[in-house]
Amino acid sequence: MTNPRILIVDDEEAARYGMSRALKSYTVSEAGSVEDARPKVAAARPDLILLDINLPGATGLEYLREMAVRPDSPPIIMITAHGSERTAVEAIKSGAYDYLAKPFEVDELRLVVKNALEAHGLRRENERLRAELNAARGTGELLGASSGMRHIGDLIAKVAATDVTVLIFGESGTGKELVARAIHEQSAHRRTGAFIAMNCAALPSELIESELFGHEKGAFTGAAAQRKGKFELADGGTILLDEIGDMSPTTQAKLLRVLEERRIERLGGSQSIPVDVRVISATNRDLASAIAADKFRADLFYRLRVVEIDLPPLRERRDDIPMLASHFLRAYAARYDLKCTEIGREAMTRLVAYDWPGNVRELRNVIERSAVLAEGQELEVSDLPDELRARRVEVVRAPGATVADEADILNVPYLTDFREARREFERAYLERCLIETGGNVTRAAERVGMHRQSLQQKLKDLGLTRRYVSTDEVSDSDDE
Repeated sequence: MTNPRILIVDDEEAARYGMSRALKSYTVSEAGSVEDARPKVAAARPDLILLDINLPGATGLEYLREMAVRPDSPPIIMITAHGSERTAVEAIKSGAYDYLAKPFEVDELRLVVKNALEAHGLRRENERLRAELNAARGTGELLGASSGMRHIGDLIAKVAATDVTVLIFGESGTGKELVARAIHEQSAHRRTGAFIAMNCAALPSELIESELFGHEKGAFTGAAAQRKGKFELADGGTILLDEIGDMSPTTQAKLLRVLEERRIERLGGSQSIPVDVRVISATNRDLASAIAADKFRADLFYRLRVVEIDLPPLRERRDDIPMLASHFLRAYAARYDLKCTEIGREAMTRLVAYDWPGNVRELRNVIERSAVLAEGQELEVSDLPDELRARRVEVVRAPGATVADEADILNVPYLTDFREARREFERAYLERCLIETGGNVTRAAERVGMHRQSLQQKLKDLGLTRRYVSTDEVSDSDDE
C-alpha cells in the first residue's frame, strides 16, 4: 500500500497534533468530531481511522458501529481514556481493529498503526486475487451493457431477495450456471449456505434419485454406507438442477413432491427429512414442446417457472462482445503473466462479426487460446482461430461516402442542425471507442486524447453515463 491515508478523529487539538507528528510518514488528515469526519471519509476514503471514544455530539462508539456495517470500512483503532478497558472491549466487539489507552508511547502508536495497515492491505489483496480468480473462472460472462443483459441484472437483483423458484432458459454456453450463482450470492441469507449444482443429463436415470435424495446403507447393490443427497447438502443454501429437461418422468414426480412438501426421503429409508433449499433449474430445451410430447410434467413446469429468466445468445447481443473479450483477455493476461493485454481493431471487428454458436463459453476459450499464442502486446487477426481469420468482414458505406475510417462505421444520420449533428457524431464516436476498449473509461480517454475527468463529463453530457456506469468502477480499479 503506497502512502496510506490516515484520518485522526479527536476533539483535542493537542492530541491530534501529537499523533500527526508521530505519523508524519503517512498522509494524515484530522477531524474534531464525527460530524466533521463523515465528509472527510467520503471524500478521502482513508485506509485507517484513529477514533477517540469521547467526542462531542455522536460518540466514537456510535460512529464505530455506523462504520462497521459498511463493506468498505477501513480498520479503526479506538483511542480510550486510561482505565476504560471495559469500554475498549466493547469497542473490539463492535468491530474495532485495536485500541490505545491514553497516554500511549509514540512507538506503541506506530506499531499498532503499522499492523492495522498491513492487515488492511492483506485483506484488499485477498479481495483482488479472489476477483481475478472469479474472472478466470468465467464470472465475467455476465458482463454486458446491452439492454437484454441490464434487464437480466435487474431480474437477478429482484429474485435474489426472495426464495422463489427460478427457471433459466438459454443455449449452451450462455452462462446459466453463472446466473444461478449470482442469485445465490446476492441472497441476503442463502449466500452463507452451500451452492450445489447437479447436471441432470450427466447421470443415468437410475442414479439421479440417489444423487438428489441420498440413500441408506443396503438400499441397492453397492450401497455400502449411508449417503446424503444434493438436497441435504444444499440445506440452507441453493441447488441448481441443470438440464432439467432430461430428467426422467419418475424423478420428475418425486421432485414435484419435494418442492411442495419441502421434505425428502433417502432411497431405502422411511424417515421424512425436512430441507430448506432454494431451487433453481436450467435448460436449453423447449419444455413447452416436451410437455406436448408427454416428456415433461406440466405441473412441475409451472412449479419450477415461478420466475423465468431467458438468457439471449451472444449473437443477439453483439454490443457486449468487445467488453467481454477485453475482460477475458485481461483476466488471462494476469493469470498467465502474458504481455498481450489489448485487442486490435481488425481483430475486434472479426470477434463482433462472428456468430458464436458456442456463445460466451466459446468466446472465452477463443480469447484464452489466442492470448496464449499471441506474440505482441495487441491481439491481431493472425492470432485468432481459422474460423475467425477466414471470415470476410465488410464495412457497409452510404452511397458516395468519403468519410474517414472512424466515422465511416458510425453511420451517423444527416441532421439539418449542425450542433445536433455534431452531438450525434460525438455520441456515436465515443460510444464506439468505449466498446472497442471494453468499456474502460481510462483507456478510452487515452485513445481519444482527453483527460479521464473530461471524458467522464462529456459522457454525462451526452447521456452515456448510465450505460457505462459499471465501467467507471472497472477503470477506477485499473488505476489503483
